[in-house]
Amino acid sequence: MQTTDTVLMIEPVAFGYNAQTAENNYFQVNVQNEETQKKALAEFSAFAAKLAEKGVNVIKVQDTLDPHTPDSIFPNNWVSFHRNGKVIMYPMFAPNRRVERREDVLNAVQDHGFKINRVVDVSHFENEGKYLEGTGSMIFDHTNKIAYGSVSLRLDEGLFRKFCAENGYEPVVFHSYQNAGEERLPIYHTNVMMCVADRFVVICLDCIDNEIEREKVQEVIKSSGKELIEISEEQLQNFAGNMLQVHNSDGKTFLVMSQTAYNSLTAEQISRIEKYSEIIYADLNTIEVNGGGSARCMLAEVFLPKA
Repeated sequence: MQTTDTVLMIEPVAFGYNAQTAENNYFQVNVQNEETQKKALAEFSAFAAKLAEKGVNVIKVQDTLDPHTPDSIFPNNWVSFHRNGKVIMYPMFAPNRRVERREDVLNAVQDHGFKINRVVDVSHFENEGKYLEGTGSMIFDHTNKIAYGSVSLRLDEGLFRKFCAENGYEPVVFHSYQNAGEERLPIYHTNVMMCVADRFVVICLDCIDNEIEREKVQEVIKSSGKELIEISEEQLQNFAGNMLQVHNSDGKTFLVMSQTAYNSLTAEQISRIEKYSEIIYADLNTIEVNGGGSARCMLAEVFLPKA
């Protein structure tokens, strides 16, 4: 199955602008002030409540003040939870994000009735300057066992291909770019430019500058049987690619996004999405501006078997 009914969310205690990640995350803007944590917590809480109201199971774990982890609100980069009971912990680009990897978070997931059979920690690749930031850098079509990866400092192509070989996914490798000032620079995470759902894919094809790579990605999506819903680069800048499909206990699916992303969509795009899934959106402006991530980044899917 493509979707899960359970997500892990990390409640912020000291959220703020992270200069280390801003080196190659061109969505970030430093507008941090004394209200930033308070506003981020309010956005987080309202977002989690919206998901819970729709019947999505939300596991909330509070962050810690020490060590200081301004980006801990984005757990999907350091951990993933798989149907076979495997948990994978990933190598992270920013040194101050590496301390987000916490055993007590895994324990909390188990305390909610899930079974972990094995923990695979590949974070040692940080020592070689190689990074693979979880479901931020890799987008999975679980049904068709396809993984999409846009090469950047946060997705090492060799590690990506190794991951796919070891976990039974067919890799689709490409390069995507965004305008940053007068330059055209690599997009830091694949999940800001595409989202794979059960029967459709939302993607910004215009940011794949290489024509051969762009045609290859289109070809794979169409051959997978999913409807391709294209977004513009301007919509990408408004986090319209940073979406995640989930389902509730009744099996109803939802496409989760921020209010910024929703407001950027056209009526036609919304209609095409709503053919398949109800949309859930929430105001995440403080988190988006300072953190450079949005709704999808805040959700780590839990596919683990029940204990």
